[in-house]
Amino acid sequence: MHELGLVINIVQQIEDYMDENQLEGVETLVLQVGKLSEVYPKYLKDVYPIAVENTRLKDTKLVIEETAGIGRCESCHFVYNLVENNNRCPVCDHHEFSIISGREFLIKEIHAY
Repeated sequence: MHELGLVINIVQQIEDYMDENQLEGVETLVLQVGKLSEVYPKYLKDVYPIAVENTRLKDTKLVIEETAGIGRCESCHFVYNLVENNNRCPVCDHHEFSIISGREFLIKEIHAY
């Protein structure tokens, strides 16, 4: 489970951001996680309290937005949800695709005070 290391790194980035911008605290942290990113939202939520325990983010609410894994068929160029279609084009049943979105793992918003 590499999620703990990821969250610890994010906490450090947020605290640096707070210092650089002279912020008192962060009310909400919004992360965007793609379905194809190999980062599991459940694990992020599980390790978050541990990662923020002794930091200035200890009272910060974590919100995770999941983005769909979207691909484009290499054969017919149809754009579709890869996860919902088991990586096969629903139009031509082709299994080769290019990924358009879904690999994201980023800090989307910081609601500071």
